[in-house]
Amino acid sequence: MDDKNVEAAAEQSPETDIKRRKREHIEICLREDVEGWGEGTGFDRYRFRHLALPELDFADIRLDSSFLGRNLRAPFVVSSMTGGTHEAGRINVRLAEAAQRHGWAMGLGSLRAAIEAPDSVASYRVREVAPDVPLLANLGAAQLNYGYGIAECRRAVEMTGADALVLHLNGMQEVFQDGGDTNFRGLLRRISELCKEAEFPVGVKEVGMGIDGETVRMLTDIGVAFVDVAGAGGTSWIKVEKYRTKIRLRKMAADAFEEWGNPTAECIREAREAAPDMILIASGGVTNGLEAAKALALGADAVAFGKALLAPALDSEDELDELFARVEFELKAAMFGIGAGSLNELRGTRRLVRRS
Repeated sequence: MDDKNVEAAAEQSPETDIKRRKREHIEICLREDVEGWGEGTGFDRYRFRHLALPELDFADIRLDSSFLGRNLRAPFVVSSMTGGTHEAGRINVRLAEAAQRHGWAMGLGSLRAAIEAPDSVASYRVREVAPDVPLLANLGAAQLNYGYGIAECRRAVEMTGADALVLHLNGMQEVFQDGGDTNFRGLLRRISELCKEAEFPVGVKEVGMGIDGETVRMLTDIGVAFVDVAGAGGTSWIKVEKYRTKIRLRKMAADAFEEWGNPTAECIREAREAAPDMILIASGGVTNGLEAAKALALGADAVAFGKALLAPALDSEDELDELFARVEFELKAAMFGIGAGSLNELRGTRRLVRRS
């Protein structure tokens, strides 16, 4: 069955629990206030000291880098967000096309839906429209405790033509999700076994609560290839599940966790200190190129954008391209303002200071 027929079948097939969850996640993120509460991303605690004489031609500033053996024209990643439904497929294609045009990396939403419902596969197939970008397949790490192993991980990578697999850690989301998979016991050992067995790089990411330095150190020791810290300050999946749950106790309990999570800026700093050589992706509430510049100066190798891209991906190709271009311009402007002509110079700058 070709992709068009698969997509047509997906539109006509019954809505399973996992497809309904994917659809509701998109709708809630677009319609409701799901921004994290608490202290935010932490980027507001830092500022760049302006350099009046940068001795630099703005036109010469370079944003190029590499990731997973592929070139990037800018150090940016489209975060793993969605898949599994017809609408999610349209979002993924539009995001992938923009990533290809601008030279960003691209993450896919959890492929559990495609593994358990083959008629969902088409919603994740974007390699044809993004042949040159680093592409990340994605599965929930907890699924390794629910029957998934190397075979399912290989399928996720192979069915998408991905360059790597990222396992997401979403414990707090699962706790507040009706029917969530909450057995996280022994996952470090299972991830370690997967890293040894897999012929592709394995990364680990959070989903908006943050990964601290101690955890990054453990992940480094077991052979994880890259980490996305995905800190607090952006989308709160506790809030998303609060809108979805039918259980009154969970709705009420969610409010007690309004300040839960490690701010993104704090996660980047801790992770870099704990693992100087780890490839670090910074995400979690990043909305513009100035915040991305701070993330890179704190130690990130790349910066990922999630919910900020979702509405433009639905609305129009032009709006999405404008957002990509704006973020790139803002990063270059910040670099010019401190005299950093390359990403290496930005990462090594002493002009990022903590506010008093």
